[in-house]
Amino acid sequence: MIYETRVYRCLPGRLPALLKRFETITLKLWEKHGIKQAGFFTTLVGESNQELTYLLAWESLADREKKWTAFQSDPEWISARAKTEEDGQIVGNIVNQLLVPTSFSSVK
Repeated sequence: MIYETRVYRCLPGRLPALLKRFETITLKLWEKHGIKQAGFFTTLVGESNQELTYLLAWESLADREKKWTAFQSDPEWISARAKTEEDGQIVGNIVNQLLVPTSFSSVK
C-alpha cells in the first residue's frame, strides 16, 4: 500500500465550505471512482486552524494515477467544484506527500 497525505490550507474563513464540500460531494465521487480515504483531520493545535489534512490509501502508484485522473476529469466534479466556489476560492494551497509504510508500521 501507498498512503497519500494531503493538507488543504484554506483561505481565511473558508474551512467550513471545504468541509461541507467533502462531506456532501467529494466523498460520493471518490466512492464512484474507487478512491479510499484513510482519515480526515482538522488542526486542533498547530500553525493554522484553517487546514484540512487527510489520508488516502492506494494499491500502487498506477492505481493512484488511474483513479485520481478519472476523478479530477469527472465532469460532475468539475461542475460541483465550480459551484462551491461561486462565493470565492476555498483553498489557498495544497501540500501532498506519498508515503510507504515501514516494516514495523501498524498500518500496512
